[in-house]
Amino acid sequence: MKMRNTKKRNTQSSIEGGISLRIDRIKLVAELTRQDMTQKRLAELSGVSRTTINYIKSGKSCTDEIGHKIAKALNVPIEQLLEN
Repeated sequence: MKMRNTKKRNTQSSIEGGISLRIDRIKLVAELTRQDMTQKRLAELSGVSRTTINYIKSGKSCTDEIGHKIAKALNVPIEQLLEN
């Protein structure tokens, strides 16, 4: 029987070729709403696919590069979007 690791996930961890960020999906949705911006428009402004944005909105992690592109497109510091 395998034991599960029950430690809380860190918001940053190493993944293939870089750092993985966990953007807080509620903070992302709140910022999109505040700016009256659609996922499609965020994709256009950030250069990130709508599929990737939808994954992040569903709670998946992303690379630090993608996280920074999204933050820049929203004109907010990346720290404002990360999980606590």
